[in-house]
Amino acid sequence: MELTGTRLIAADRATVWAALNDPDTLRACIPGCQELSGSADEGFEATVVQKVGPVKATFKGAVKFEDVNAPVSYRIIGEGKGGAAGFAKGDAAVSLAETPEGTELTYAVNAKVGGKLAQLGSRIVDGFAKKMADKFFEDFKNHVEGAEA
Repeated sequence: MELTGTRLIAADRATVWAALNDPDTLRACIPGCQELSGSADEGFEATVVQKVGPVKATFKGAVKFEDVNAPVSYRIIGEGKGGAAGFAKGDAAVSLAETPEGTELTYAVNAKVGGKLAQLGSRIVDGFAKKMADKFFEDFKNHVEGAEA
């Protein structure tokens, strides 16, 4: 599945970049995040609890950054395992562009799921993934703009 989107954030690019690499900010913005440890340099490990349709699972996973071009862009690569519920893995290209209003964040996500999650059907899984991406980036925008105020 592929997801793309943009968010205009009323903050300068350096502030947005710092927030994208800050574990406290990420922990606050990732839907269902129970734990997040690590660093942008070493990668992060996370525990996330989510319910997709009738399947509720605790996912344990890891995220690392590649192709880092600070403070302009990077690629996030992640994989999570949810036991019997299955797995999710994917990557996201994230870029930041300065605008008169602040910073435009653009993302393109590619994701795959397997196990019970894949059996739910693409309509449910795709809808859930879009909802989670929208929630993360909206929460991220609000978090950064709130920190700027």
